[in-house]
Amino acid sequence: MIICERCFCDTEVISVIRNKAEIGDCPLCKSKNVHIYDTDKYEDLSMMFDELLSIYTPISLLPDSYPKSDTRLLKSELMNNWNIFNKKTESDVYNIITAICKEKYEYNAELFDQPVGIQELYDQEYLSKHSLLTTNSWNDFVEALKTKNRFHTHYVDLGLLERFCSYIRKPYKAGEVLYRCRISTEEGIPIGEMGAPPIDKTTDGRANARGIRCLYLGDTAETTIYEARAGAYDYVTVGKFKLKEDIIVVDLKKINQISPFIEGLDCLEYAINKEHLNKINDEMGKIMRRSDSALDYVPTQYITDFVKSIIHDGKAEYAGIEYKSVMHSGGYNLALFDPDLFECIGIEVYGIDTIDYRKHVI
Repeated sequence: MIICERCFCDTEVISVIRNKAEIGDCPLCKSKNVHIYDTDKYEDLSMMFDELLSIYTPISLLPDSYPKSDTRLLKSELMNNWNIFNKKTESDVYNIITAICKEKYEYNAELFDQPVGIQELYDQEYLSKHSLLTTNSWNDFVEALKTKNRFHTHYVDLGLLERFCSYIRKPYKAGEVLYRCRISTEEGIPIGEMGAPPIDKTTDGRANARGIRCLYLGDTAETTIYEARAGAYDYVTVGKFKLKEDIIVVDLKKINQISPFIEGLDCLEYAINKEHLNKINDEMGKIMRRSDSALDYVPTQYITDFVKSIIHDGKAEYAGIEYKSVMHSGGYNLALFDPDLFECIGIEVYGIDTIDYRKHVI
């Protein structure tokens, strides 16, 4: 079977295909003049996928106590739970994976054709050693932080969290531009006042506790206007911020898109923690209502403070955390631990003309 680099979105798989240096047309996705890979000719991808598939067990071999509702076909699992294939149907995924792993399919067709599950998801001994959350419960972690011990909890494996962070590093180069919006008057806010507030005016945020300065920026002016929650006929000042030096941040948007083929990554350990990792990203971008308590920020503040504390060669490893914007679809925000890393180089004042309100019954 001939497949190509554009059939995938996993960077490790794409790299393997490109390294073959074969150019041609892909019969599957119809791409022209691209790097192609012949599954009958090469075995590189077979070895990679074999390790990933080894974490799954056919339903016939799972314990009777394993919830049938937590089993699904391998093609569905690979398409929906792993960021490997690029806009492919389940039928496409099935054809690709059986072609790549043809030898495994010949002697273990049940793995590909029958529902499968990850046995360790319900193995308490395994979870006690490999779960990011020691009780395997996000709610337990949150409750412990809010009501028991805010600074020294044993409900999260910090070593494991640090390792996952190392897989989602994102570099920013000096000169890159981001934005910040504040509700203002028609006159706007001076450039010198567009940065993070002073310590005595710093309130609780997703990535900072009261009194700890943090600069929140967005990828576009539009994203920041949505995040500011300006009302109709309000005026807002949008500042343009320029990065002064190269930095590395943790990109939480990618925390559920880590390639299972990265060297050194334990696929099984990552798989059983995917739900917890998704929760971290969801909580970072969670919409906060006016009626919500500052305590609701505590879980993300704890995680942010830990990331901030990671040291390498005597200095902080990460300068901030990037996370998705739930106010503006497709946008993202960056929380900077050191507000002085960016400089406001210009402002624009906007008037908000209309707001599109949408509702649902609860």
